[in-house]
Amino acid sequence: MTFARRLLFPFLSCAVVLAAVPAVSAAKTHARPAPAREAAPAYKGAIIVDAASGKVLFEDNADISNPPASVTKLMTYLVVSDHLQKGTLTLQTPITVTAEDARMGGTQVWLKEKEVFTVEDLLYALMIQSANDAASALARTTAGTTSAFVELMNARAQSLGMLHTTFRSPHGLPPPSRRIADGDLTTPRDLATLARYLVLHTDILKYTSVKTRRFGEGQRPSDTVVVMNNHNHLLGRINGVDGLKTGFTNGAGFCLAATALRNGHRIIAVSMGSTDRKTRDIKMAELLERGFRLLPADAPAFARAPDAPPATTPITAAPLPAGHDVLGDSSAPVIKFSIPDKK
Repeated sequence: MTFARRLLFPFLSCAVVLAAVPAVSAAKTHARPAPAREAAPAYKGAIIVDAASGKVLFEDNADISNPPASVTKLMTYLVVSDHLQKGTLTLQTPITVTAEDARMGGTQVWLKEKEVFTVEDLLYALMIQSANDAASALARTTAGTTSAFVELMNARAQSLGMLHTTFRSPHGLPPPSRRIADGDLTTPRDLATLARYLVLHTDILKYTSVKTRRFGEGQRPSDTVVVMNNHNHLLGRINGVDGLKTGFTNGAGFCLAATALRNGHRIIAVSMGSTDRKTRDIKMAELLERGFRLLPADAPAFARAPDAPPATTPITAAPLPAGHDVLGDSSAPVIKFSIPDKK
């Protein structure tokens, strides 16, 4: 090879490579784009029920088994309410906190061993703050032991026809094994059955309609009083909403059993397994609106059962106790809202 050829060869090789580059680039620009990732479902299962008749107005995977997380506390409330109605407990029954109660994790009102609070105080903590320590103290006082109380919870579930429900705690925290199968399990349909019974036969809305309440005032030093803010962010934002209970664990996702009263009609909606709180709350607002739209023209008006305790909630326009912040007129227009980022 001559000296000139040896000199030009590397440059000719580079030219060939560079000439090929645009062709490769052109091939890439015509490649089929990757398919868009599907959005996560708004929930794993949901149901809407007319509280007066029990008629199912809408359901979507309503029999899926899922941990209820703190929505478990609805059954805790019912078992305590049963004992209140039987007279074995009163709202003023004092409960002395044990070390076991004080050790409960998760959301709490930071009960201290040997503190004393009434059943009524702890019911507010249970329903507003979703306090696990309050659930423990109420369960132990009602049945003697937590395990005996859980037996009462499951018996009550069976009596209501909640055939796909198993409770293993009064609070809904994950089991020590962290295996979903070892914890509380239920379905949207079963929770709707429970919620309907509660609004018909108990005064649960007295507690679940309260947005803010102070716990321990007059009994604790002022710097240890807990300002309890209801975890149900639909209160005061969606027309007529006055209950019931939220719940979240990593295994359960975000769950909510909600109810609203408008023009004499009450809707119950339950969703389970949402991926985040904002999605859960926005979807629940949609479910409630859908429920009222789906009510038949001849749907019966809602009325509490004759055996229910006297109502002392905004439904009956009762005077508001000091320190409460509850819902206003349920005939007001629907309020559009944006949900804050933080709980």
